[in-house]
Amino acid sequence: MAYKVKKYRSRITSDDLVSFRVRIRETDLLIRADQDLTEVATNTVLRYRKFLEEYIQADPFFQATLEPYLDLPVTAPKIVQQMARAAAQVGIGPMAAVAGAISEFVGTKLLEHSSQIIVENGGDIFLKTKAPRLIGLYAGSSPFTHKVALSVQPGDTPLGICTSSGTVGHSLSYGQADAVVVTAQSALLADAAATAIGNLVNEPEDFSKGIEFAKGISSLRGLVIIKNDQMAVWGEIQLEKIN
Repeated sequence: MAYKVKKYRSRITSDDLVSFRVRIRETDLLIRADQDLTEVATNTVLRYRKFLEEYIQADPFFQATLEPYLDLPVTAPKIVQQMARAAAQVGIGPMAAVAGAISEFVGTKLLEHSSQIIVENGGDIFLKTKAPRLIGLYAGSSPFTHKVALSVQPGDTPLGICTSSGTVGHSLSYGQADAVVVTAQSALLADAAATAIGNLVNEPEDFSKGIEFAKGISSLRGLVIIKNDQMAVWGEIQLEKIN
């Protein structure tokens, strides 16, 4: 798969944190922490990718299925089991949680070395912060792109913030939303839920379907859906205008 420059990253700043990048095949992380933890992060990515790749080699159906898949051996790696459980909560296949899983597992490990962590993995974020943060929304050609941000307070974290789009990027989506942004304590659940809700939304008229679906998932905190110049917001979401 050809690498595409993530232009939105040029707008990401956090003056109190050190930024560094870890890129291993499909995994491309932008990380901010109290100090440069490139070596630890790289080793952690390699470790969890190895768990996933070896499991998929032994059980290719885990990667291929688009349906819930919980028939796993008790010996399956923790990351595999958590992906399967998170995706099953929203009725889709486990690989829908892979980006959020890498963000959270890497971020949790880095918290052993840093009091604050932000791990961004292609729009899927895990963060633990001691200061308020603004997380800008990216929705392709929508006029909301780079104009609106989620306001995250320290007490909200650790938090997963994950985005699915039917018009931006290469992720599989059956919908046409410019952005579906989900927040949850679990980045795995947020990732899977963003995909599931994104599958329901083609036009603004479908926003209500996405919100009703989100209301049925008790562990979700909030939801933003964007299509063209329209937006729907549900749950514990605080938005701010940005320049």
